[in-house]
Amino acid sequence: MKFIGLTGSIATGKSFVGEMFKELGCYVIDADELAHSVYAKGEKAYFAIIKTFGRGVLDKNENIDRKKLGSIVLKDREKLRLLEDIVHPEIEKKRQKLLEEIKKKEKDAIVIYDVPLLFEKNMASLFDCVIVVWSDEKTQLKRLMMRNGLSKEEALKRIRLQMPIDEKKRLADIIIDNSGSTERTKEQVLSIFEKIKNGHIC
Repeated sequence: MKFIGLTGSIATGKSFVGEMFKELGCYVIDADELAHSVYAKGEKAYFAIIKTFGRGVLDKNENIDRKKLGSIVLKDREKLRLLEDIVHPEIEKKRQKLLEEIKKKEKDAIVIYDVPLLFEKNMASLFDCVIVVWSDEKTQLKRLMMRNGLSKEEALKRIRLQMPIDEKKRLADIIIDNSGSTERTKEQVLSIFEKIKNGHIC
């Protein structure tokens, strides 16, 4: 089994590339979806979050309101660390379980783990290789403004909050340039997929 990290920055097209790999027969695990699942009612993390942060983080249906929780932890580094200590081990358990299930099903599977903060969380060593979906800032800015209805200033502010995409590009094993056409991106994904499948990379 090949375990490959996929990352990028806001509006570089990481999820779009993930879907292309899925269409080619890769297993794609979305880290954000795993994170959402551990907050669900009845999960171990659900009870630990209520115990740590109080019932004020629940909505009227007794689900964790991630906006309320976010407003607490984003102002306080110590509280953010507490939340991460609750959530990350549970995400890791779910990831390991998924990987074991995939391995049983298909021992030569190519598994892509889509992680927005892969480098920020020092996760690169977990993978056989890391793919970064890159696009130039002008394209990134244009996409983000269109997608989220933001002004140029607001979009730039969001981009600058993240690790620079050129820094991620420097740390990558494989780069997919998603600044051009969909066809050009598809060609790159297909070429990378074939090389991974045939054992030439990763």
